[in-house]
Amino acid sequence: MRIAVIGAGALGGTFATLLEGAGHDVTVTARGGTLAAIRRDGIRLSGAFGEAHAHPLALERLTEAPELALVCTKAQDAAAAITDNAGFLNGCPVIVVQNGLLGVRTATELLPDSECFGLLVIVAANYTEPGHVSVTTAAPSYLGRGSGSVDAETMRWQAVLGGPLRTRPIANFVGAQWTKLVVNMLNALPAITGLSVQDVVDEPRLRRVLTASMRETVRVGRRRGVRFGALQKLDDRRLRIFSGLPLWAGQVLPRGMRARMGRVPNRGSTLQSLLRGQPTEIDFLNGAVVREAELVAVGAPVNAMLTALVHEVEAAGTSLPVAEVLARFAELGRS
Repeated sequence: MRIAVIGAGALGGTFATLLEGAGHDVTVTARGGTLAAIRRDGIRLSGAFGEAHAHPLALERLTEAPELALVCTKAQDAAAAITDNAGFLNGCPVIVVQNGLLGVRTATELLPDSECFGLLVIVAANYTEPGHVSVTTAAPSYLGRGSGSVDAETMRWQAVLGGPLRTRPIANFVGAQWTKLVVNMLNALPAITGLSVQDVVDEPRLRRVLTASMRETVRVGRRRGVRFGALQKLDDRRLRIFSGLPLWAGQVLPRGMRARMGRVPNRGSTLQSLLRGQPTEIDFLNGAVVREAELVAVGAPVNAMLTALVHEVEAAGTSLPVAEVLARFAELGRS
């Protein structure tokens, strides 16, 4: 099958390599050094999915319509990437591989003739250099759309992706996006401090801030009428219980996530963007919680502070000491 992968970073590079290995005819879009590296030497994949070396066709923009497309850009780049390739994507089934809540909606608005789906990814991958991806955690990905049950078209594309990408169909995709948003709270503090996700969870005071951001996310989702989807051993019942726990007890949630990460340091996608000198998608993660909170006239001060601190690090080009981060949150607690 002719499959286009829009964006050849950590996830795009991983998926393009696995799909080519499964026998598909893969085209990737990329720019700058990444495009040059893939044209020169393909994509090298190492780590939890094994060693692989793919040579997909690499273009700045598509030149023909694929039979299926995966949009694997960062959330803030999605609209531009889809628009750049809309002439060949519109009418083609599109699967959006992104964090946050807006990816499928954005694709649907820009590609009115396309069937659009979302893919929730738990895979942890490091984009070590252009054309080289190291996977630190291999995990299933979850394909779906809407808030209802799994439909026939979702099952059709799951059959295509399920083998190479370990894809599973998921009901209540919108609710599962919210559950993934809770999981994505792991990203901000590593980006701010420069520490790995594991180190953040292991530091008791940072773990408390992390827990507070997760609890705040669940509480905002509940106010928005969200029924959280089942993902990563989390579901609506468990998250609702978690949202009512005191912070000392709620820390069991990030501790449980930490236990499943393994020993290889996980930098998180937001820190990886900073290390490459690229804008982060923090406005689509913690910033999304703040926007959703505003819609129901409630506050989200922890996520607002995390969003602001990531932008501060973006502007300064350097991480913040843990002591300073904790002092900012202590000041927030006194305000």
